Amino acid sequence: MDYNSHMRILIIISGAYGARHVKNIRAHCPSSWSVETWQAPASLPPIIDSPEDYLPPALPPCDLILSFAENKSVAELLPEIAKRTGARGVVVAVDNETWLPRGLARQLRQWLESINVACATPKPLCSLTERDYKVTRRLRETYQSDVISEFARHFGQPDIRLTVDEETRTITAAVVQRDAVCGCARYVAEKLIGLSADEVEEKAGLFHHHFPCLASMVKLDDYNHDTLMHESGHLLQENLAEQVKPFKRTRYVTPLGKVE
Repeated sequence: MDYNSHMRILIIISGAYGARHVKNIRAHCPSSWSVETWQAPASLPPIIDSPEDYLPPALPPCDLILSFAENKSVAELLPEIAKRTGARGVVVAVDNETWLPRGLARQLRQWLESINVACATPKPLCSLTERDYKVTRRLRETYQSDVISEFARHFGQPDIRLTVDEETRTITAAVVQRDAVCGCARYVAEKLIGLSADEVEEKAGLFHHHFPCLASMVKLDDYNHDTLMHESGHLLQENLAEQVKPFKRTRYVTPLGKVE
Protein backbone atom coordinates (compact mmCIF):
# COMPACT_ATOMS: atom_id res chain seq x y z
CA MET A 1 0.00 0.00 0.00
CA ASP A 2 1.25 3.50 -0.83
CA TYR A 3 0.99 5.47 2.41
CA ASN A 4 1.94 8.66 0.59
CA SER A 5 -1.42 8.51 -1.22
CA HIS A 6 -3.64 7.37 1.62
CA MET A 7 -3.27 6.57 5.31
CA ARG A 8 -6.00 5.76 7.79
CA ILE A 9 -5.39 7.01 11.33
CA LEU A 10 -7.31 6.30 14.53
CA ILE A 11 -6.58 8.76 17.34
CA ILE A 12 -7.40 7.90 20.95
CA ILE A 13 -8.03 10.88 23.22
CA SER A 14 -9.32 11.48 26.72
CA GLY A 15 -9.18 15.26 27.16
CA ALA A 16 -8.09 18.70 25.94
CA TYR A 17 -4.46 17.61 25.45
CA GLY A 18 -5.40 15.10 22.76
CA ALA A 19 -8.14 17.25 21.29
CA ARG A 20 -5.61 19.98 20.44
CA HIS A 21 -3.39 17.42 18.68
CA VAL A 22 -6.33 16.14 16.64
CA LYS A 23 -7.22 19.68 15.57
CA ASN A 24 -3.69 20.39 14.32
CA ILE A 25 -3.32 17.05 12.52
CA ARG A 26 -6.64 17.48 10.71
CA ALA A 27 -5.76 21.06 9.73
CA HIS A 28 -2.32 20.28 8.29
CA CYS A 29 -2.10 16.61 7.33
CA PRO A 30 -2.08 15.50 3.67
CA SER A 31 -5.56 15.66 2.18
CA SER A 32 -5.38 11.93 1.38
CA TRP A 33 -5.21 10.95 5.06
CA SER A 34 -8.36 9.96 6.89
CA VAL A 35 -8.48 10.73 10.61
CA GLU A 36 -10.96 9.15 13.03
CA THR A 37 -11.07 9.56 16.81
CA TRP A 38 -12.17 7.45 19.76
CA GLN A 39 -12.79 8.91 23.20
CA ALA A 40 -11.41 6.51 25.81
CA PRO A 41 -13.55 5.83 28.90
CA ALA A 42 -13.12 8.45 31.60
CA SER A 43 -12.68 5.78 34.26
CA LEU A 44 -10.64 2.61 33.87
CA PRO A 45 -9.36 0.13 36.47
CA PRO A 46 -5.60 -0.01 37.16
CA ILE A 47 -5.45 -3.52 35.69
CA ILE A 48 -7.69 -4.57 32.79
CA ASP A 49 -8.42 -8.28 32.51
CA SER A 50 -10.95 -8.07 29.69
CA PRO A 51 -10.24 -5.20 27.24
CA GLU A 52 -13.43 -5.97 25.30
CA ASP A 53 -15.46 -4.75 28.31
CA TYR A 54 -14.17 -1.21 27.72
CA LEU A 55 -14.16 -1.03 23.93
CA PRO A 56 -17.03 -0.09 21.60
CA PRO A 57 -18.69 -2.82 19.49
CA ALA A 58 -16.86 -1.55 16.40
CA LEU A 59 -13.81 0.56 15.62
CA PRO A 60 -12.84 1.90 12.18
CA PRO A 61 -10.11 0.01 10.30
CA CYS A 62 -6.83 1.90 10.32
CA ASP A 63 -3.15 1.72 9.43
CA LEU A 64 -1.87 3.73 12.40
CA ILE A 65 -3.09 4.29 15.96
CA LEU A 66 -2.09 7.46 17.81
CA SER A 67 -2.75 7.38 21.55
CA PHE A 68 -2.96 10.76 23.26
CA ALA A 69 -4.81 9.35 26.27
CA GLU A 70 -4.03 10.77 29.71
CA ASN A 71 -4.56 7.47 31.52
CA LYS A 72 -1.97 4.69 31.69
CA SER A 73 -4.68 2.00 31.68
CA VAL A 74 -5.41 2.82 28.02
CA ALA A 75 -2.09 1.15 27.17
CA GLU A 76 -3.63 -2.20 28.13
CA LEU A 77 -6.37 -1.68 25.55
CA LEU A 78 -4.02 -0.95 22.66
CA PRO A 79 -3.11 -4.54 21.61
CA GLU A 80 -6.80 -5.42 21.34
CA ILE A 81 -7.54 -2.18 19.46
CA ALA A 82 -4.69 -2.95 17.07
CA LYS A 83 -6.09 -6.43 16.43
CA ARG A 84 -9.61 -5.12 15.78
CA THR A 85 -8.55 -2.28 13.48
CA GLY A 86 -5.76 -4.05 11.60
CA ALA A 87 -3.28 -1.33 12.56
CA ARG A 88 0.37 -1.91 11.67
CA GLY A 89 1.80 0.81 13.88
CA VAL A 90 1.07 2.51 17.21
CA VAL A 91 2.44 5.79 18.59
CA VAL A 92 1.84 6.57 22.26
CA ALA A 93 2.63 10.10 23.43
CA VAL A 94 4.64 10.35 26.64
CA ASP A 95 4.37 14.04 27.48
CA ASN A 96 3.68 13.04 31.08
CA GLU A 97 5.31 9.96 32.55
CA THR A 98 2.23 9.14 34.63
CA TRP A 99 0.36 8.48 31.33
CA LEU A 100 2.86 5.78 30.36
CA PRO A 101 5.51 4.87 32.98
CA ARG A 102 8.83 3.50 31.71
CA GLY A 103 8.12 -0.12 32.66
CA LEU A 104 4.69 -0.10 31.06
CA ALA A 105 6.12 1.49 27.90
CA ARG A 106 8.57 -1.43 27.56
CA GLN A 107 5.77 -3.94 28.16
CA LEU A 108 3.53 -2.28 25.61
CA ARG A 109 6.23 -2.41 22.93
CA GLN A 110 6.70 -6.12 23.67
CA TRP A 111 2.95 -6.86 23.60
CA LEU A 112 2.57 -5.16 20.24
CA GLU A 113 5.73 -6.71 18.81
CA SER A 114 4.32 -10.16 19.64
CA ILE A 115 1.42 -9.47 17.25
CA ASN A 116 3.68 -7.87 14.60
CA VAL A 117 2.63 -4.29 15.31
CA ALA A 118 5.35 -1.62 15.50
CA CYS A 119 5.25 0.72 18.47
CA ALA A 120 6.90 4.05 19.28
CA THR A 121 6.65 5.72 22.70
CA PRO A 122 8.32 9.12 22.19
CA LYS A 123 9.16 11.01 25.39
CA PRO A 124 8.39 13.79 24.74
CA LEU A 125 6.10 13.34 21.75
CA CYS A 126 7.96 16.02 19.78
CA SER A 127 11.13 13.88 19.77
CA LEU A 128 9.65 11.55 17.12
CA THR A 129 11.51 11.37 13.80
CA GLU A 130 11.21 9.08 10.79
CA ARG A 131 13.55 6.54 12.38
CA ASP A 132 13.72 7.07 16.17
CA TYR A 133 12.53 8.93 19.27
CA LYS A 134 13.74 9.84 22.75
CA VAL A 135 13.18 7.62 25.79
CA THR A 136 15.67 9.49 28.04
CA ARG A 137 17.71 12.64 27.54
CA ARG A 138 20.67 10.69 26.16
CA LEU A 139 18.98 7.64 24.65
CA ARG A 140 16.98 7.39 21.44
CA GLU A 141 15.05 4.24 20.52
CA THR A 142 14.93 3.21 16.85
CA TYR A 143 11.95 1.64 15.11
CA GLN A 144 11.08 0.21 11.71
CA SER A 145 7.60 1.03 10.47
CA ASP A 146 6.51 2.61 7.21
CA VAL A 147 3.28 3.95 8.73
CA ILE A 148 4.94 5.57 11.75
CA SER A 149 7.68 7.00 9.52
CA GLU A 150 5.09 8.44 7.16
CA PHE A 151 3.34 10.17 10.05
CA ALA A 152 6.69 11.41 11.39
CA ARG A 153 7.54 13.00 8.05
CA HIS A 154 4.83 15.55 8.82
CA PHE A 155 4.52 15.61 12.62
CA GLY A 156 7.10 15.03 15.34
CA GLN A 157 10.46 16.62 16.13
CA PRO A 158 10.18 20.20 14.84
CA ASP A 159 12.10 21.12 11.72
CA ILE A 160 11.84 24.78 10.74
CA ARG A 161 13.94 25.96 7.78
CA LEU A 162 15.08 29.58 8.16
CA THR A 163 16.11 32.14 5.56
CA VAL A 164 18.38 34.86 6.92
CA ASP A 165 19.16 38.18 5.23
CA GLU A 166 22.98 38.35 5.22
CA GLU A 167 23.10 42.15 5.45
CA THR A 168 20.56 42.77 8.18
CA ARG A 169 20.98 39.33 9.83
CA THR A 170 17.22 39.10 10.26
CA ILE A 171 14.88 36.20 9.57
CA THR A 172 13.00 36.70 6.32
CA ALA A 173 11.31 33.30 6.08
CA ALA A 174 10.59 30.33 8.34
CA VAL A 175 9.21 27.26 6.58
CA VAL A 176 7.88 24.37 8.67
CA GLN A 177 9.19 21.11 7.22
CA ARG A 178 7.86 19.10 10.16
CA ASP A 179 5.48 20.48 12.76
CA ALA A 180 5.18 19.35 16.34
CA VAL A 181 2.03 17.24 16.70
CA CYS A 182 0.45 19.96 18.84
CA GLY A 183 1.17 22.73 16.30
CA CYS A 184 3.80 24.53 18.36
CA ALA A 185 6.45 24.65 15.60
CA ARG A 186 4.04 26.35 13.20
CA TYR A 187 3.10 28.85 15.90
CA VAL A 188 6.74 29.65 16.67
CA ALA A 189 7.77 29.88 13.00
CA GLU A 190 5.24 32.63 12.32
CA LYS A 191 6.74 34.73 15.12
CA LEU A 192 10.36 34.38 14.01
CA ILE A 193 9.98 36.58 10.91
CA GLY A 194 11.83 39.86 11.38
CA LEU A 195 13.85 38.76 14.42
CA SER A 196 17.61 39.21 14.58
CA ALA A 197 19.73 36.07 14.37
CA ASP A 198 21.04 37.01 17.82
CA GLU A 199 17.64 36.66 19.47
CA VAL A 200 16.09 33.71 17.62
CA GLU A 201 16.99 30.98 20.12
CA GLU A 202 15.89 32.86 23.22
CA LYS A 203 12.66 34.14 21.67
CA ALA A 204 11.83 30.69 20.25
CA GLY A 205 12.06 29.26 23.77
CA LEU A 206 9.67 31.91 25.07
CA PHE A 207 7.20 31.43 22.19
CA HIS A 208 7.29 27.66 22.81
CA HIS A 209 6.29 28.16 26.45
CA HIS A 210 3.62 30.72 25.56
CA PHE A 211 1.97 28.45 22.97
CA PRO A 212 1.64 26.83 25.57
CA CYS A 213 3.50 23.52 25.58
CA LEU A 214 1.43 20.99 27.53
CA ALA A 215 4.28 18.60 28.36
CA SER A 216 4.81 17.88 32.04
CA MET A 217 6.72 20.21 34.38
CA VAL A 218 7.65 17.35 36.71
CA LYS A 219 11.43 16.92 37.07
CA LEU A 220 12.62 13.49 35.90
CA ASP A 221 15.76 11.58 36.87
CA ASP A 222 16.31 10.27 33.33
CA TYR A 223 16.24 13.85 32.01
CA ASN A 224 18.92 15.07 34.44
CA HIS A 225 16.24 16.38 36.81
CA ASP A 226 14.82 18.55 34.03
CA THR A 227 11.23 18.52 32.75
CA LEU A 228 9.67 17.26 29.53
CA MET A 229 8.42 20.77 28.81
CA HIS A 230 11.99 22.08 28.91
CA GLU A 231 13.23 19.15 26.82
CA SER A 232 10.59 19.96 24.22
CA GLY A 233 11.79 23.56 24.12
CA HIS A 234 15.43 22.46 23.78
CA LEU A 235 14.57 20.31 20.74
CA LEU A 236 13.01 23.31 19.02
CA GLN A 237 15.88 25.64 19.90
CA GLU A 238 18.52 23.13 18.74
CA ASN A 239 16.84 22.98 15.34
CA LEU A 240 17.25 26.74 14.96
CA ALA A 241 20.63 27.21 16.63
CA GLU A 242 22.81 25.76 13.86
CA GLN A 243 20.99 27.74 11.21
CA VAL A 244 21.49 31.13 12.85
CA LYS A 245 25.01 30.43 14.16
CA PRO A 246 26.84 31.85 11.06
CA PHE A 247 24.87 35.10 11.39
CA LYS A 248 25.19 35.76 15.11
CA ARG A 249 27.47 38.50 16.40
CA THR A 250 30.19 37.25 18.71
CA ARG A 251 30.40 39.45 21.77
CA TYR A 252 33.63 39.72 23.72
CA VAL A 253 33.64 40.95 27.30
CA THR A 254 36.75 42.78 28.46
CA PRO A 255 37.38 42.55 32.23
CA LEU A 256 37.19 45.88 34.05
CA GLY A 257 40.57 47.62 34.02
CA LYS A 258 42.05 45.44 31.27
CA VAL A 259 43.32 47.22 28.15
CA GLU A 260 43.75 45.39 24.83
